[in-house]
Amino acid sequence: MNLSKKLIFTLLILCVATVFLCNLFFGAVHIDASEVWNALKGNDRDSIISYIIFENRMPQAVTALLGGAALAVTGLMLQTAFRNPLAGPSILGISSGASLGVALVMLALGGTISIGSSSIGGYAAIIVAASIGSLAITGLLTLISLRVRNNLMLLIVGIMTGYLTSSVVTLLSSLTNEQSLQGYVIWGMGSFAQVSLQQLPMLSILIIMGLLGAMLMAKPLNILLLGDNYALNLGIRVERVKTWLLIVTGLLTAVVTAFCGPISFIGLAMPHIARLVTRTDNHWVLMPATMLVGSIVSLGCNCLSVMPQSNVIPLNALTPIVGVPVILYVILAGYRK
Repeated sequence: MNLSKKLIFTLLILCVATVFLCNLFFGAVHIDASEVWNALKGNDRDSIISYIIFENRMPQAVTALLGGAALAVTGLMLQTAFRNPLAGPSILGISSGASLGVALVMLALGGTISIGSSSIGGYAAIIVAASIGSLAITGLLTLISLRVRNNLMLLIVGIMTGYLTSSVVTLLSSLTNEQSLQGYVIWGMGSFAQVSLQQLPMLSILIIMGLLGAMLMAKPLNILLLGDNYALNLGIRVERVKTWLLIVTGLLTAVVTAFCGPISFIGLAMPHIARLVTRTDNHWVLMPATMLVGSIVSLGCNCLSVMPQSNVIPLNALTPIVGVPVILYVILAGYRK
């Protein structure tokens, strides 16, 4: 890695650290910086301020850090695999699958999943439903990818699947009661604040496993940039790589969507920002850069959504402000070429 790349990564890491600290020092409740600092040093562990910092703001910040990295890297892998700058977990219907799973539980099953004599309710049911829905769509795309060799056709299948799941969700919404619909709408707005300190270890382990799996794909993704035929000549099993890619992206999307709700534009736009910053297509550089950019934007949006003396702003109202200009730039730049 040359000097300029090292400088870029140093700046990105400093940005991540800065925005992470902003999430700890700023929130819906105004707390003096000196009091936050004392809480972080371990003073007054039994105070209300320590409770707010470690039980609310810290899990929220860590969730935004990991969730942003996970969604961003899924978008990068899908864009490389499908050779389409507009590919992403939301475009392929993976996020819609998670939404359908949650809608079935909250709107049709009354918030409870029953299997024989045992049942799962509450937030656990939402996590299970979102994971099953997301992984089901991923499995469907994996099976279709074994028969459909054309990347564009597979992308179209994903879009159609997303439309189908959205129509089922709309139908369920029209048939349910107001209370259940309100709960589903709140979940669908997306929020990093839904993860508690007790749930954070499970979320962290699952996302870190997925990110490590993504990093293992850096080399085959670099070769896929040269074309499937070239990759086959080098001994790369293209179909196996794409299957593994869909599994990793499905896992990461399922975990983040289950815990945080569907979050738009992070997976779609962040890889393009990373490309603009690093000026490279080398995934050994691009993949960690994309993770860092995703974390920065997610932490920044989360911080803005809970600023003091204001109502909590839905996360999905902020991410398009960053994502839409980036996507428009990509489309217009491609059109000029």
